[in-house]
Amino acid sequence: MEFPFSRLRRRPDVEAENLQAYDATDLLLVDRALASGIPGTEIAVIGDEYGAIALPLVAAGLEGVRVHQDLASGRRALDLNASDLGLTGYASHELDESLLAGARLVLLQLPKSLAELEEIADAVARRAAPDVVLVAGGRVKHMTLAQNDVLAHRFAAVQAQRAERKSRLVIASEPQDAAGEPPFPVVRQHHGLTLVAHGGAFAGAKLDIGTRVLLDVLGLDQNASAAVDTPDDAGASASVVDLGCGTGALAVSYALAHSSARVIATDRSAAAVASARATAAANGVADRVEVMHDDAASALPDGIADVVLLNPPFHLGTSVHTGAATRLFEAAARILRPGGELLTVYNSALGYRAELTRLVGPTEQMHRTPKFTVTRSIRR
Repeated sequence: MEFPFSRLRRRPDVEAENLQAYDATDLLLVDRALASGIPGTEIAVIGDEYGAIALPLVAAGLEGVRVHQDLASGRRALDLNASDLGLTGYASHELDESLLAGARLVLLQLPKSLAELEEIADAVARRAAPDVVLVAGGRVKHMTLAQNDVLAHRFAAVQAQRAERKSRLVIASEPQDAAGEPPFPVVRQHHGLTLVAHGGAFAGAKLDIGTRVLLDVLGLDQNASAAVDTPDDAGASASVVDLGCGTGALAVSYALAHSSARVIATDRSAAAVASARATAAANGVADRVEVMHDDAASALPDGIADVVLLNPPFHLGTSVHTGAATRLFEAAARILRPGGELLTVYNSALGYRAELTRLVGPTEQMHRTPKFTVTRSIRR
């Protein structure tokens, strides 16, 4: 029986006519796994965004398939799609020993970041079975020779396959013995702030430009003489949410500048969450910064926050799409108390001010450069 790929949905992620829950790469990876004859208990799937790899394997009778998805939205979508199709037989894991121990076949949707690919390849080579084969796939237009080079650092044999339906598989085998410590996480100092980053975290251990602009405007740079006026400065203990926290630069900087603030950092990326927790620990504020793996603050109650900090993405995977930012604006409006503040930095060309006013409340421009705009929105 042919698997009903068209029934897969992206929810709770953004859904639109130009966004679908599977592509030809998923189909190629599934075909490769089914042809291998390897039992489900020895198969690990990484980067399966909405279940288009794991669920067809389960539907074909393979039990015990292990799955790692970086995004909380992807994990929820996998479970929802499995429920819709009446499927069980897979288990979700972090990128660790429980995912990879004994795995002889690893199926990977190639990530955008070479750093994320490096961390995954290293983990597979270190932790999977000695005869493991890593089958990595992607859309040809997004693939580069640099990805092959990264795989070749950890596998003696790397062979690109012929392209099919505008997708291609790369087969990596013969894992090489790991020497020394894993390459991730990496640590970098930024003017008194220590950033820790796993491979899949946006911007790595660098301060991305938008975050740097927001830190400067809010006076949260560790070299700044004073921070801007906030509920914490007024004598109250502020409840602050860093929505889409990445490596935790905003959350940790706020905690360092406001000793009585309670900060919640939330991100849908597991790599970002691990990075933010490590960043909070490295800066001595782990007791005041709670980090959550969550999609658009869905686990937080309404009206919990006095302040929300936001540097929203403008990509969904490899597609430029503003829907991700809109979901975060809506989430900020829900979790802010009336009169609370949303402090946002975004690409100036996107012109979000009208949308912020509509979704959150009156919005003023605090700072603008040709590249970035910082606004303050007051929750109605």
